[in-house]
Amino acid sequence: MLVAEDFEVLAKAIATGLRREGMAVDVALDGEDALEFLAMTRYDVVVLDRDLPGTHGDEVCRRIVAGGSGSRVLMLTAASTVADRVDGLGLGADDYLPKPFDFAELVARIRALARRSVVMVPPVLESGELSLDPGRRVAFRAGRRLDLSPKEFAVLECLLARAGHVVSAEELLERVWDSEADPFTTAVKTVIRRLRLRLGDPPVIHTVREGGYRIGDA
Repeated sequence: MLVAEDFEVLAKAIATGLRREGMAVDVALDGEDALEFLAMTRYDVVVLDRDLPGTHGDEVCRRIVAGGSGSRVLMLTAASTVADRVDGLGLGADDYLPKPFDFAELVARIRALARRSVVMVPPVLESGELSLDPGRRVAFRAGRRLDLSPKEFAVLECLLARAGHVVSAEELLERVWDSEADPFTTAVKTVIRRLRLRLGDPPVIHTVREGGYRIGDA
């Protein structure tokens, strides 16, 4: 997820709150930085301030849509008239939220947009005894509700979304953490180890040598 907002205090507050919700967040403080991030990473959702300095938020939105990445755009603005909302949606934004906003509503809208990302996934992810509902933020194994931290939940969600396929540690680091994460960190291994303990036996997360991790039958 990318948060492009020029008011640094607000940008950091949004990023901190979203990370607590288990999301990986990059922050751009102007339009040029936002475009640089977008050139390197495909984000499921971009929270975009319409009045960015440098390259205006409207132009950033146009380039996201023209690039065909499938990233969903949630546009933020201090303007709240119907005409402003129509203009923002006319640029290709998927949703529009006037400032000030309630953080819980922002999270709900981001989650709704993420579910509409270009890679379609079922509303409930399942593999064997495991099931995970991203909307309700709950996961179960054999009917037992799992007590997971936000990072554990996010890693499990990534693995289940790609059930049967190998997910590299680098991809998990990119999707569950963010650009501030140390690429040499052992964070992925640590969360995988904790997640395996939470899931219990028999093991369902398998390590693929020089590949990453896969969920499902060995």
